[in-house]
Amino acid sequence: MYSAGTYNLADNVLTFNYELESSVKRLSICKGKYSDITGDPAVKVEKGGNLPSDISSNIKVRFFYHPFLLSLQVSPGAITTGSGNPVGIKDASMTVGPKGPLLLQDVQFLDEMAHFDRERIPERVVHAKGGGAFGYFEVTHDITKYCAASLFEKVKKRTPIAIRFSTVGGESGSADTVRDPRGFAMKFYTEDGIWDLVGNNTPIFFIRDPVLFPSFIHTQKRNPQTHLKDADMFWDFLTLRPESTHQVCFLFSDRGIPDGFRHMHGYGSHTFKMINGKGEPIYCKFHVRTEQGIQNLDVKRAEALTATDPDYSIRDLYNSIKNGNYPSWIMSIQVMTFDQAKKFKYNPFDVTKVWSHRDFPLIQVGKLILDRNPTNYFAEIEQLAFSPAHLVPGIEPSPDKMLQGRLFSYSDTHRHRLGPNYLQIPVNCPYRVAVKNYQRDGAMTVTDNQGGAPNYYPNSFSGPETDARARSLQSCCPVSGDVYRFSSGDTEDNFSQVTDFWVQVLDECARKRLVNNIANHLSNASQFIQERAVKNFTMVHADFGRALTEALSLVTK
Repeated sequence: MYSAGTYNLADNVLTFNYELESSVKRLSICKGKYSDITGDPAVKVEKGGNLPSDISSNIKVRFFYHPFLLSLQVSPGAITTGSGNPVGIKDASMTVGPKGPLLLQDVQFLDEMAHFDRERIPERVVHAKGGGAFGYFEVTHDITKYCAASLFEKVKKRTPIAIRFSTVGGESGSADTVRDPRGFAMKFYTEDGIWDLVGNNTPIFFIRDPVLFPSFIHTQKRNPQTHLKDADMFWDFLTLRPESTHQVCFLFSDRGIPDGFRHMHGYGSHTFKMINGKGEPIYCKFHVRTEQGIQNLDVKRAEALTATDPDYSIRDLYNSIKNGNYPSWIMSIQVMTFDQAKKFKYNPFDVTKVWSHRDFPLIQVGKLILDRNPTNYFAEIEQLAFSPAHLVPGIEPSPDKMLQGRLFSYSDTHRHRLGPNYLQIPVNCPYRVAVKNYQRDGAMTVTDNQGGAPNYYPNSFSGPETDARARSLQSCCPVSGDVYRFSSGDTEDNFSQVTDFWVQVLDECARKRLVNNIANHLSNASQFIQERAVKNFTMVHADFGRALTEALSLVTK
């Protein structure tokens, strides 16, 4: 690690001098706007030097500079106010005598307190507690016959990534080891802008219609009167929506409490569309499978960690990367033709169901590797914002109702939480492409606001034009039907895949653990809700219902 350094910007070159193992080395990087630095920028390292060791090892190969990677550490320097004015005394307020009152002219104190009073921003309404890291995605297998997205264009191509892992229902100070789905959100910084694959550690979800999402999340939070977690709220909603049964069984199985973020799979969950270079579309699902192996925590171990190390998963991820043990995942896809989708026995866009691997086998795409921890949690992880609406040419949404609802909701919540210009925040900006559009102004505009370029379209003054490649990769699909609010709660098959999970995926010991986990939680709900739950699980398998009835009687004695 280097101990000190200086930098200056002159003659269009950023020069950084730093000390590393007692030898002075010099790094020069060609100047340019962050959004303009693409490809392999000119880098000159004198005297055999290399980049400082705390920079992502992604830099050791073909890479692209992220704004944070250009924020190299320098010597500590002098304390200043927020406006850059040097501070002479830091440990005392300005008063009338040593025992007198403070003065309004103590702008140093006012600057400090005013900023402190505004440090907190709204936490995420879901996925509030989480951690993340940075690295790269490398293509290992050619899928260009399915998808023309630039990040997949050739084997061995690398794309910078950021991944944030999280629990879902808990607040930002909650424990990492609770029974809860885990968020698995991936950001790809491509030369076609940002692609966000915003998934979970499960291939399915509780509901299939987004209009129910606010109510569902309310049941996972706190009772509005008692401000306590409420088993009645939790199970009342889930038992009234039997499509949730599949995800509930996954949640209360062994995988409901993964052993940290490194030992779990990730899934895009939704169905997407891919378009190849010929303009031919195909439906797909994304899978990201851990190379560390699946490991889960048993209930006693998880409860102990909740008390002794509530930040267990964040700590494990950070320390693993810090020690050079870089976690990795294999990305694969499943594909389904439009003709297959028409004939499929289920709705292929139903996020409460999976596609059989036997009928739609996994096709390997590449590998994701995390090799850099954040240098500042708030700047790089708390402000890290994902949206399923951030799609690159070659990848499009499908008719999946939940996906369609998320296309709006995620970007909208970031505008509330971070501001309308949240995509200008360095960790969110598409730094490998120059952003050119007709959006202007707004709170916290921190770029040059696109200078004097036209702010209306069309125009006759050299404003940006549409992209021919993006236009050629837009699929055209016929859609017809009656406009109505179609309820999907009881009109779809809610149990057959859960039966497969019970019979074919779980062994006898895993079934017992599933039943006991459900019983221990469900026993806190009212009797009539317990009876409704047993009825739903009996629809999965008669043995399931009988075992749960017996387990509940034992728990409540």
